[in-house]
Amino acid sequence: MKSIQIPRSPKVLIGFGILLVFIVLTVIGPWVAPYNPSSSAFIPNLKPSWQHWLGTTTLGQDVMSQLLVGCRATMVVGFIAGFVATILSIVVGLAAGYVGGRTDEGLSLLSNVFLAIPGLPLLIVINSYLPSGEQANPLVVGLVIALTGWAWGARVLRAQTMSLRDRDFVEAARIIGESRSRIMFSEIGPNLLPILASSLLFTILYSVGVYTTLAFLGLTNVATWNWGTMLYWAQSNNAALANEWWWVGPPGIAIALVGTSLALINFGIDEFINPRLRAGGLSARRRRQLGVARRPRLGFTPVQRITTYPEISTIPVTSAEGIAQ
Repeated sequence: MKSIQIPRSPKVLIGFGILLVFIVLTVIGPWVAPYNPSSSAFIPNLKPSWQHWLGTTTLGQDVMSQLLVGCRATMVVGFIAGFVATILSIVVGLAAGYVGGRTDEGLSLLSNVFLAIPGLPLLIVINSYLPSGEQANPLVVGLVIALTGWAWGARVLRAQTMSLRDRDFVEAARIIGESRSRIMFSEIGPNLLPILASSLLFTILYSVGVYTTLAFLGLTNVATWNWGTMLYWAQSNNAALANEWWWVGPPGIAIALVGTSLALINFGIDEFINPRLRAGGLSARRRRQLGVARRPRLGFTPVQRITTYPEISTIPVTSAEGIAQ
């Protein structure tokens, strides 16, 4: 059987392309910024021009430079929080789902507590107790956001682990004397990779949104440039009321593009997990060539048979009658 690969989906390719652009800007953004983002040496309220591609602010600062410099802090916080929260959810979810008993009860109670507490108010409280210098540290901010964003992923992984812990391959590993940690991370863990990838993407998106929200509310160090800080200063100077769209628009569009790229990649992961969605990543011409229906009948999975005889062409099977033949 020939499976349909994720890279064939235009959505995934577009998502990876957009995300790659922002990753590159994260690395080189502060170096390629044309001006100092904090410099007020330019004429205020200039519209986009060849000298200032995204115009200037009310204080005479270059918006393009702020956007490029702010990309690093925003993306670094998002990725740090996403990876740390995913690691926490893996440890808690696998341990609770596989070990069971009091361990499951205790870890589930901990997850439920973090799920019940509103994330943003908790972040505001924790952030207020940080030293003023640490509020500008992307590592510290990312760890604080991860502390409040791991519980949902842990609950999902716990449920999936409970559905796998009694499978034959897990019983075989248990019979031959494999340790608990090896069974959890070497036997059960690889079967959860698609869910882990999806959880990681949405946690990164959540982290970017939370960080920009905190900066927009002025709860982080406003002297450190990120996309939320840009929106904070734009709001403080009534940029929207003054119709200074070139100040408000770029950071908002950048945040939307990051979210779009992560969502498109997640759609590709969904197509890989769910066979009924695999045809969604193909063009109409490619579906006709493979003989795969755009919306297969409920309860039937599109299957493509490949014969070893060269004189017999590939036979696409899309129904129970075809499988019977």
